[in-house]
Amino acid sequence: MESDDRIRRRAERAQWPVAKFSLGDEPSDDLSESTTATERIAMMWPLAESAWKLAGGNLPTYDRRTTPARLFPPGTRPLDDDDT
Repeated sequence: MESDDRIRRRAERAQWPVAKFSLGDEPSDDLSESTTATERIAMMWPLAESAWKLAGGNLPTYDRRTTPARLFPPGTRPLDDDDT
């Protein structure tokens, strides 16, 4: 006999939204027309937190001015031996 918890979880899964597409007919992953930049950042934040935790690290605490980054203006590319 199934446990009440297992029955409840099965019922919850039955309510999950599902979409079926033929191979090659999948919708684009580009959400820029249906979401704002703020919404997209909010979507990725839990993923970023999980990635840091899985890597065993702590979330960085530096401010924007000291963020380790490099700017590549449009039309320029990093060197082949560049780690960025």
